[in-house]
Amino acid sequence: MNLPCSLDPALHGTLRCGLSLLLLSATAHKLRDPRAFTAAVAGYHIVPRAGSIAVSRLIIAAELLVGAALLLTRDPAPAWGAAGLLATYTLAIVINLLRGRRDIDCGCAGPIRRVPIGGSLVIRNLVLIAAALMASLPYAPRALTWLDDVTLVCALTALALMYSAVEIAMAHPFRLALQVEG
Repeated sequence: MNLPCSLDPALHGTLRCGLSLLLLSATAHKLRDPRAFTAAVAGYHIVPRAGSIAVSRLIIAAELLVGAALLLTRDPAPAWGAAGLLATYTLAIVINLLRGRRDIDCGCAGPIRRVPIGGSLVIRNLVLIAAALMASLPYAPRALTWLDDVTLVCALTALALMYSAVEIAMAHPFRLALQVEG
């Protein structure tokens, strides 16, 4: 029996795995240089500078916990946790954009590269929040087949490539605009 608003289990698995990979890779970026991430947290001026270390550690722990839980359980709570984390990040970005502070590093790429905050990050996060909320929906009970496994791997690969392309485009908007006009 299909429940109203229930997802296909292959789509459900794709959403949960994709969000998990996103959060776990974000955790890995932050762990490469925890001091730089703490500086990024402090740069938002949301918490007192003295609290930046504790908040940055809490964020890293939450991303790790939620990312792992998305893989290990089918409970909706980790998907809600992912939506909550993303909503918190989005709120911090919006607050700073409203303050006119567009030059701060979002802190999402770790020490690899600096990504200034902007409207594109808000849009990206809103899409990810929608995906997390979809991942919290129940899924239709049916047996998964080998074709579902292939679909999951192909979908995750396509999503990872699309996400990477969007991240590159957001990191280099000026350079891309010059190439299009030239």
